[in-house]
Amino acid sequence: MSNLVDEESRADIPDPAMVEAVETLLRGIGEDPKREGLENTPKRVALALKFLTSGYQQSLDELINGAIFDVGHDEMVLLRDISMFSLCEHHMLPFIGKAHVAYIPKQKVVGLSKIARIVEMYSRRLQVQERLTRQVAEALMEVLDPYGVGVVMEASHMCMVMRGVQKPGSWTVTSSMVGVFQEDPRTREEFLSLIRHPASF
Repeated sequence: MSNLVDEESRADIPDPAMVEAVETLLRGIGEDPKREGLENTPKRVALALKFLTSGYQQSLDELINGAIFDVGHDEMVLLRDISMFSLCEHHMLPFIGKAHVAYIPKQKVVGLSKIARIVEMYSRRLQVQERLTRQVAEALMEVLDPYGVGVVMEASHMCMVMRGVQKPGSWTVTSSMVGVFQEDPRTREEFLSLIRHPASF
């Protein structure tokens, strides 16, 4: 219990070097980090960044924690519309969207919440969407050794919406198809058809 308390208390302590770096950034844009309204901003930003990049402190083994079950199932398992947010490694601006993850098990399945947590773990790192999509697929292949994995991600990138070309409403779609999802057009089409179909609830 004391270890958990220590971890929680450490999570509320900002890194002094990060706080100082945020103060430098504020001065760089012409602000006064000591003025009212900004006094606590460097600490808040440092803590927010620790949370948004907490995936670096997680491992796949710890996340799965043995939640693999032999249930004799060998048909497609799909978890769709998983909310996802990450930070683009080029500008450290958010990209936000949905992930759709499917696999065909060799009898063994993983707890459904673990799929969402895998997406979350890799999302909470500095990322590009293409790598993030591939990492989720590779992680499921590693822990389950299924017949195949399919991952599709759809996201809006603030580096395109707020700066640069400034195109709100644009979406980036990436996919990673492994095993039968890559080799069998029928399996791939079944997956893509299921995620195109609107949710019924």
